[in-house]
Formats: sequence, structure tokens, C-alpha cells
Amino acid sequence: MQIKDSVFIVTGGSAGIGKATAKMLIEKGGKVLITGRNKERLESVAKEIGALPVQADVAKEKDVMKTYDVLMKEFGKLDCLINNAGIGGKWEDVFSLSNQNFIDVYSVNVIGAALMAREAAKLFKLQNYGNIVNISSTAGTKGFANGTVYSSSKFALRGMTQCWQAELRKYNVRVILVNPSEVTTAFGNDERVERPEVKNKLRPIEIAHTIISSLEMDDRGFIPEVTVWATNPF
Repeated sequence: MQIKDSVFIVTGGSAGIGKATAKMLIEKGGKVLITGRNKERLESVAKEIGALPVQADVAKEKDVMKTYDVLMKEFGKLDCLINNAGIGGKWEDVFSLSNQNFIDVYSVNVIGAALMAREAAKLFKLQNYGNIVNISSTAGTKGFANGTVYSSSKFALRGMTQCWQAELRKYNVRVILVNPSEVTTAFGNDERVERPEVKNKLRPIEIAHTIISSLEMDDRGFIPEVTVWATNPF
């Protein structure tokens, strides 16, 4: 796809991978709507990078619908949804798993992503064209100790991606799954303070590059799934 003049939604776009991706898309001439829960931070980032901000929590269906209402009023179309919003929740072992942790994490990582994709898919079917990028994790390809809730939510996102690929391919819709390994972001930090860059760790810009490079492939082909590792993180 051509990034220039295409319209994008980036959920969780006020920090980390979402911000880096939105910024790079705008630098390439894309029109970008970003969502986030913190109004002040969202509006500050939107002003900084030139995006359209919509305060929204993807776990709330009314906020999802508001996002698409604003999108259509401002841009009149959508070319690509980037499902980036996600949370880690609490790291619990099997002996202490809590119902609320599952609800909190799945509401964003699974249900929120699905609701956003549902509305995008409706537009894409009418257009007979579109792109969805789901930001998952290497935790969605291999579980780890104390990661039952988070890891399983990303396994679910991987499964949903494959379902949507099967359902939407006939409408010329590409659905791409991106699995970053550890990235130095504010992920897992309740205060949402960005971690400092570490020389041998992945940065948000590496994931943004992966997302955009995958999208820039000619529309006749697509990458179903891509995993990004740091070369030598130790």
C-alpha cells in the first residue's frame, strides 16, 4: 500500500510502539487518528506528531463507536487499523490466578482488539480493500512462568488474526500479526513512564519500521505473521 494520503487508526498511540508508528506514518504522508485513555498525554502527543486524537478505551464499546464516528467525520474512510493498545496485567503464577486479572487484560488485548477490527472490517468489506495490523508479542508464541493471563491473551489475538485472515482475504483485506520481543516502552508500568533506551534492546522504532515495511509491500501480497527479536539482548 501507499502510505501517503492513506488513513490509519493507531490504538494506544500516545506512547511506545503506537506513538513511534503513528509518527513514522505521518512523516511518510499518512493521515493518522490515535487513541488513548489519558486525555492530557494523548492530546500532547497528537500535537507533537500531527495526529488526530480521540480519547478512547478500546475495552469500552461506546468508545470504539466514538472512534469510528470521529474517523468518518474527519476522513471519510479507513485504509488501515493498527491494533496496538494492550496491557500486561498482573504477573500471577497458577496458584494465585485471579478472575479480575483475566477480565482486565482480556477486555483490552482480546475484546478491545476484536471490537476495533469488527468496525474496520465493515468498512473494508464495503471498500473491498483494507489492512489490519495486530500487535501481539513473542509471549503469544511461547508461554512463560507467571504469564498465564498475558500470554494467553496474545495467543488469543494470534488465533483471531488467523480467523480474520480466512474471513477477510476475499475482500482484499490483509491481516498482519506482529510479534515483538521485549521493547523498552512504558509497558507494565502503572505510571506509563517510558523506560530509557538500552543499547542492545529493541526500541519502539524497530517495531514501527516492521509494521510500515510490511504494509508497504504491494497489495497483491502480504506477510501473515512476523516476529522481531533483538539481535543480542544479553
